[in-house]
Amino acid sequence: LLLRLGDLSLDEVADRLADVEGRSSTDLAREWLAELVRDTRAIPIEIAGEARYAAAEDAARLRDGLGVALPPGLPEALLERRPHALRELVARYARTHGPFQAVEPARRLGIPEAAVEQALHELARDGRVLQGEFRPGAHGIEWASADVLKSLRRLSLAALRREVEPVDAEALARLLVDWQ
Repeated sequence: LLLRLGDLSLDEVADRLADVEGRSSTDLAREWLAELVRDTRAIPIEIAGEARYAAAEDAARLRDGLGVALPPGLPEALLERRPHALRELVARYARTHGPFQAVEPARRLGIPEAAVEQALHELARDGRVLQGEFRPGAHGIEWASADVLKSLRRLSLAALRREVEPVDAEALARLLVDWQ
């Protein structure tokens, strides 16, 4: 979960857990995160003034992209310099969210909006994100991962196809009787 979605707070992890054995999802999340931290598979960090947890593999990315202070004792292999760390963090945000404005990841990551916009423009040059007006009623430039847009389009077309699928003979007979 932390590798796929990125850093999460205790509450965000708990929200993603199903009710297991009648236990509180917050207690279960706290227990699992403590075990991951103890095994050095996750690290406790602070981003934008909020306590969060991240996969240990993201340590260098968070340090180089956001200036996050890392806990001691991490293996040297996880601390190699990441020159495009911020771009990687913004790309993951785009992959895990629907259309968004630059202020949203800036607020989440606790960095200036201009830095996020620069990273988004670099990702757009690579074809990884697209900009436009995607949501009805939204104002201003929005960004979305190309993969997310493809997925949304595929799901929308599938829903439209289900609406025009043929029905069974019983349903047609009921319609004809009601119609007459």
